[in-house]
Amino acid sequence: MLALLFPGQGSQEVGMGRDAFEASAAARAAFEEADEALGMSISRLCFEGPEDELVRTEIQQPAILTTGIAYLRALEERGPVEPAYVAGHSLGEYTALVAAGALPFEDAVRLVNARGRFMQEAVPRGRGGMAAVLGLEAEEVGLACQEARAEIGHVVSPANFNAPTQIVVAGETAAVEAACVRARQRGAKRTVPLPVSAPFHCAMMEPAAEKLAQELALVRFSDARAPVVTNVEAEPNSQGARVASLLRAQVTAPVRFTEMVVRMRDLGVTRFLELGPGRVLSGLVARIARGLTRANMSHMSDLDDAAAFLTAPE
Repeated sequence: MLALLFPGQGSQEVGMGRDAFEASAAARAAFEEADEALGMSISRLCFEGPEDELVRTEIQQPAILTTGIAYLRALEERGPVEPAYVAGHSLGEYTALVAAGALPFEDAVRLVNARGRFMQEAVPRGRGGMAAVLGLEAEEVGLACQEARAEIGHVVSPANFNAPTQIVVAGETAAVEAACVRARQRGAKRTVPLPVSAPFHCAMMEPAAEKLAQELALVRFSDARAPVVTNVEAEPNSQGARVASLLRAQVTAPVRFTEMVVRMRDLGVTRFLELGPGRVLSGLVARIARGLTRANMSHMSDLDDAAAFLTAPE
């Protein structure tokens, strides 16, 4: 049983998707649709940068989404792509919704552009941060955050459950630093501050969630052809009527990627194909559960292998 995975922020690179644009008519059409939907050349920023523009949250999000869909469209030119489930990490959930037919591509591009802008505006630069806690179980990281909140009196909480002992925390800068100290005292191998522009997936993002809800209300979501395993619930959802509320909640809720992968495995998924720039999610899958087969399509040089992966025997 096959699942598709789509990456989130941080997987971008200057030049991404250019090979798909040049080699695939369907991929080229995806980039052109995105340019038209945004009224700007997101394709040029993907292909040429500059990097300091591409990493801006409101640019990075539609750029990564468009690149993921472009590779999917190129793969679909080889034959039908029929996953049992789809999923994505944060931003990647929007790409998954497009892949599942639950969200029109043009609407998705505009939504994540607005989402990125709202998330950036929610917290003044420098007031919040994120850090990766490595080598400590989720429960212990949660307790470290709880202790830091009591000590500092500011927001900090787990934001991304990426793997069993790789958890990202987010919140106000001083509270994140305190949580990292507490986590190391509890046995974390190390803590790594992340070079992000805002503290995503925590309560500080509530202003962004409120603004995004207004944009989501303008979009018509359809029932998904393949269930989308959501960040908020780590459960499959096919109901279009539930999507807007789940995406609103996603802005302030942690990404439960570890549980998402385990849930898909328990539902019978044995193969994961990651589409889009980078290979982060495939690497996390390997750390979450043994015995799962993984493949990537992050460049057109991966096309033959990805097409063969679709038709490989279970």
